[in-house]
Amino acid sequence: MRVVLAEDLFLLRDGLVRMLEAYDFEIAAAVESGPELTRALAELAPDVAVVDVRLPPSHTDEGLQCALQARRERPGLPVLVLSQHVEQLYARELLADGTGGVGYLLKDRVFDAEQFIDAVRRVAAGGTAMDPQVIQQLLTRRSHTAQPLGRLTPREFEVLELMAQGRSNAAIATQLVVTERAIAKHTSNIFTKLGLEVSDDDNRRVLAVLAYLDHGSQE
Repeated sequence: MRVVLAEDLFLLRDGLVRMLEAYDFEIAAAVESGPELTRALAELAPDVAVVDVRLPPSHTDEGLQCALQARRERPGLPVLVLSQHVEQLYARELLADGTGGVGYLLKDRVFDAEQFIDAVRRVAAGGTAMDPQVIQQLLTRRSHTAQPLGRLTPREFEVLELMAQGRSNAAIATQLVVTERAIAKHTSNIFTKLGLEVSDDDNRRVLAVLAYLDHGSQE
């Protein structure tokens, strides 16, 4: 699996390269600036991009902007974003196109190699890998104004947050210590209340929910 990595700090970039290579990823390019990332994504067509939000020359949102542009040019390009903070506007834009293959991890909440590698693989396979704090901020912001979201029970809202992290019904059931049948019922209720068609595709289901929330927040 070929990876384009963008991180401006040498020690962190080198550490990520070594970690990915240890798990049999091929590093197609490891770059440190926005222009380099743009070229690498266009010329190398990687299987997945791992991108720091803030890159030179602007040191603001250069990396995320490059990733968004690359996904506009190549819909479905898998992108895993690494950040110190939740950039809500861009996180919603990244999720809202509904093509899958997206992740958003907070750097200081990645606690081991397996967690990170699992996220890279999940995103590369077209799934989602979202830090719970990212989802919490997106959903909480929406909950103050969204009538459909306000119809959810506290348990349904909790299930929705776990769904949005990319978890299956079985994983949610384990997390909440209930039966998978109970989660299936909650899931059905959530989609009914949000006016969304139920899908057996977990990743498409998550993206549909997030796209709906994103659309509603802009009305």
